[in-house]
Amino acid sequence: MATPTPWSPTISPHAAPERSLHREWYASTMTTDSDIELSGAFQAKDSNGRTLDVKAIRIFDEGYGIIDVYVDFKAQLDPGAYKDTVLTKQIVERLRSLGYKGPDFGHSDPGLQESRLIVLEAPEEFAAFAKSRGWKNLAEEFDE
Repeated sequence: MATPTPWSPTISPHAAPERSLHREWYASTMTTDSDIELSGAFQAKDSNGRTLDVKAIRIFDEGYGIIDVYVDFKAQLDPGAYKDTVLTKQIVERLRSLGYKGPDFGHSDPGLQESRLIVLEAPEEFAAFAKSRGWKNLAEEFDE
């Protein structure tokens, strides 16, 4: 396992190279000052029929194109919950009810998943919705 550095407080042995290290650093430093809450609390069911309490769906207020969507849960999830398509579809449906128009999401790097957090990777179509909520695409600064 790699040794953490000051800019990367957590490094998962399952994480993909550099891109994942950057995301893990973001996930571990996420605060209410740098994130946008897309949804407050709601309930969703997993593929076992268990009702789960979602605390919030959040994104960072800025990024470089690919947007990770952080879904916080009140209680600990079953291992591998991020791969539960029944659950993730309900999360995306919640976002659609709030105005997102686009395809379903995939899960983000397995090393980012935590016991009370699912991290989903949004498709490109999500950027328009995220911008409408205040997200800034830092990559656009380099397009000029």
